[in-house]
Amino acid sequence: MRRVFVYEYLSGGGHMAGTGTSGGELLAMGRAMRNAMVADLLRLEDYDVSVATGDLSVAVPEPANTVTPQPGESAFEFVARQADAHHWAWVVAPETDGLLSEFQRRVDPARWLGCDGPSTAVASGKRSTLTRLAEAGLSTPLAFEHTAEVRRWVIKPDDGAGATDTRVHASLEAALADGAQRSRSTSASGAWVVEPWVEGEALSLSLMCSAGRSELLSINRQHLVIDAEGVLSYRGVDVNVVPLGDPRADTLAAWASRIGRSVPGLRGFVGIDLVWHAQRGPVAIEINPRVTCAYVGLSRALGRNLAAEVIAAQRQPGVGRDA
Repeated sequence: MRRVFVYEYLSGGGHMAGTGTSGGELLAMGRAMRNAMVADLLRLEDYDVSVATGDLSVAVPEPANTVTPQPGESAFEFVARQADAHHWAWVVAPETDGLLSEFQRRVDPARWLGCDGPSTAVASGKRSTLTRLAEAGLSTPLAFEHTAEVRRWVIKPDDGAGATDTRVHASLEAALADGAQRSRSTSASGAWVVEPWVEGEALSLSLMCSAGRSELLSINRQHLVIDAEGVLSYRGVDVNVVPLGDPRADTLAAWASRIGRSVPGLRGFVGIDLVWHAQRGPVAIEINPRVTCAYVGLSRALGRNLAAEVIAAQRQPGVGRDA
């Protein structure tokens, strides 16, 4: 019997501020991801599944076991303790404030289901991600910095997840002024990045990664809203809505493979946010080195068990020995 511990940060009791999305909506997204992961694991033979929950009154898929932190135990200590008691820990947490990386540091690499530590570190920074991808010849917002076509600029936390603390401005000067004000604020922490706002269709890719290879699972459409003050909000994703027979699919599959080669430690389920630009095609925005909202319902849609494939990626030779 193999034992797997599933921890999703929000449904496990964590919280996030400054996302432009309500706490209730974020918690619902977190629970949906958690339940989809657990449901896939429960379909496997000879697996015992434990699920972290911050609210015992909310049901989890049966017959999974529920686990909660001990009194006074931090989230990091809780995850480390549960990981030691299981064969694998499957953790979903935002990159914000180094959360995902810190959880990963607390878990033995041989027990961690997902990307290796160096890849998580690269993907946790907006600027480090774009720099790595640009060096590999992939189009990013950095390629637009000195072009006349840029009409708007966006500021966001370098380690932000989703639309956290993200605002769109009509000029570079306004974005830089916003950044200066944030840097002076006692409530703001960390680095901020300012980059061109790329016009086009907001998409995301769901990938299954292993040993430097990336398989395109689905092309998804993201719903983003910019309010009158320029605040960007994430309003969900339509999964698998661009068929793999679409003329763009071959381009995106090849593009995803290049991302896998440029960040070879990506492993298991990975999400890529991008904009499809009318002239330049795919423009990378960020890498999510973990399960995303697009995981929900995807196993059923594809007729596969993605949890089984995530575990198989962990079992590849050489996995579990982070540099």
